[in-house]
Amino acid sequence: MSRGLIVVDVQKDFCEGGSVPVAGGARIATAIADLVEQSAGGDYQYVVATRDHHIDPGGHFSENPDFQDSFPAHCVAGDEGGEFHPGFAPAVTGGKVDAVFFKGAHSASKSGFEGADAQGTSLADWLRARGVEDIDVVGIATDHCVRATALDAVEAGFRVRVRLDYSVGVAAHTTAAALNDFRRAGVAVSGDAPAQ
Repeated sequence: MSRGLIVVDVQKDFCEGGSVPVAGGARIATAIADLVEQSAGGDYQYVVATRDHHIDPGGHFSENPDFQDSFPAHCVAGDEGGEFHPGFAPAVTGGKVDAVFFKGAHSASKSGFEGADAQGTSLADWLRARGVEDIDVVGIATDHCVRATALDAVEAGFRVRVRLDYSVGVAAHTTAAALNDFRRAGVAVSGDAPAQ
């Protein structure tokens, strides 16, 4: 039995200075890089990362966003904002991340389980092929893409834990709602959310 870590959307546009910034994103990026470094060959047999990678996501981009289903343009394929945050990027370039899964080319696609790697392999298939049964999910944002990824992981048959100490939410009320969704779905939760 293997445990995997899914790092969700630690990208420039979701951190301070980006087009859809989440307070504390830069700090979480560095903390996750440290977690990956410390866990190499230990707690996690496999570490993967997801990336928003929008080409033409339709109504997901809006000049009048509701910040639930529609947002300002972000993580556009080929733009700098879609790159991993520099606090986390060394974990990827240094070979500590085993695979990257791109999502949302032509849709909103909040969940990493809607993405695929460069070879077109889905996240669920990639994990199953390596015997992963337990998953920890961390990243940005607890109440959006972390939430969707964790819930889809349960649907796909994995045992799932969200580590709040390595995740950051957009707002207190939507993060609280996500925590309720986790409980209902059987997602374990550990750690305390970082102070905003």
